[in-house]
Amino acid sequence: MLFRIVALLILLPNILLAQHAIKGVFSPAKDYKVVLLYKVTPTVSEYIANAEVQKDGSFLFQLDASATTGIYRVVYAVPQEDFNFDVIYNGKEDVALTFNTETGILFKSSVENKLLASYTSSMSAITQSISNYFRENRKDTLALKTIFRTQREAQIRYEKQAENTIALHFIKANKPYIPKKYEDVKTYAKNLKTHYFDNIDFNNKTLQSSSFLQERMLNYVFGISAEGKDNIANYKNNIDVFWHVIKTIPASIKRILLVDLWQEMVDLKLEPVANHISKNYLLEIAKLLKDNELVDALTRYSNLSVGHKAPNFSIVTGKDGQKTTKKLSELNSAEKYILVFWSSTCSHCLDEIPQLQKFIKSRFKDKLKVIAIALEDDNKAWKEKIKSYPEFIHVLGLGKWDNKIGNDYGVTETPTYFVIDKNKIILEKPDGFEGLKSVLSK
Repeated sequence: MLFRIVALLILLPNILLAQHAIKGVFSPAKDYKVVLLYKVTPTVSEYIANAEVQKDGSFLFQLDASATTGIYRVVYAVPQEDFNFDVIYNGKEDVALTFNTETGILFKSSVENKLLASYTSSMSAITQSISNYFRENRKDTLALKTIFRTQREAQIRYEKQAENTIALHFIKANKPYIPKKYEDVKTYAKNLKTHYFDNIDFNNKTLQSSSFLQERMLNYVFGISAEGKDNIANYKNNIDVFWHVIKTIPASIKRILLVDLWQEMVDLKLEPVANHISKNYLLEIAKLLKDNELVDALTRYSNLSVGHKAPNFSIVTGKDGQKTTKKLSELNSAEKYILVFWSSTCSHCLDEIPQLQKFIKSRFKDKLKVIAIALEDDNKAWKEKIKSYPEFIHVLGLGKWDNKIGNDYGVTETPTYFVIDKNKIILEKPDGFEGLKSVLSK
């Protein structure tokens, strides 16, 4: 009897500490190795733990009594900004799920997560019915009013079921515009756009601690269109509308949302839109928050945009033992110039630079001049390599990734190409040699 009591006392701390778990199964299992868990707050993601993905694809995070309720983020690959999903943990139940990159997430247990997933699925099905009605150009007004009524009743039912849960925040925020009477497609589309943000409280800390606000932002900017406007003008207009919606929220939250949106435009190579975000909104927020790193990144990106003057740097040339130093802005030996950032230790560069040389010689010998800026740790290998390219203008950039010229041009990989005109205005920033060939062949 005494032994049992002692054993129970030993186990008791573990029983008290081990509360609930977040667990699941990834498929196909071979595609996953490690999974990380974060507790998400409005401004930071706090690392909680990592776990190995077992051979059968399963993983387990055991949460102790100190685990707070809220939104947890499961990260399953890198970059973690792209490969993750959120789960609700209410401190009362285990969360069990399956996940597949094709079919997404399916909750096996957790009332809250299953309720939110059910709501999302039901409302998506109703939205699809509305889309089908208008796409098929149906004239039965009673049928459309019935769909709207079903949508309204579903929203009320799910809000009632979600009372006193974390899921309620998302269900209420996701409430769509629902007409009270029949509307034709033009009126309905206009009202959807006008009332898109009506039910979203951007100051809600639960929503701020999830990806919900980012998703709604991106859906609006890319999904709402205006007749007669091209994509660039449309995106800018939508961003202006979005700014007015979030104007009263904390600067730290505005920064997170707008940086995501800016980066999206950068990735899509939509420079005019990215610079619109920066110039009109984000740069001011970065300065207010004294975020000098962001200020530098926004300024550099703007300065390197097509149509801007290329950052100046010194070029040392030599002939007959005489060395001359000129600025890039002073060169006048060609109609256009190709700036290529490379390295004598970069395998991709050693493959592409000879191709570049051959391509220029065969088609653009008298019109183009190549300025090859080598980002190097030292000049030993570089001195030998440049002997093969006597027609290039060579610049040695010591310090490798901490070189001023490379930093001024935002170079993060080699080779990187810029095409500039005789006035040193940036014309193109092609991706790789194939992209450069395509640009030059126009």
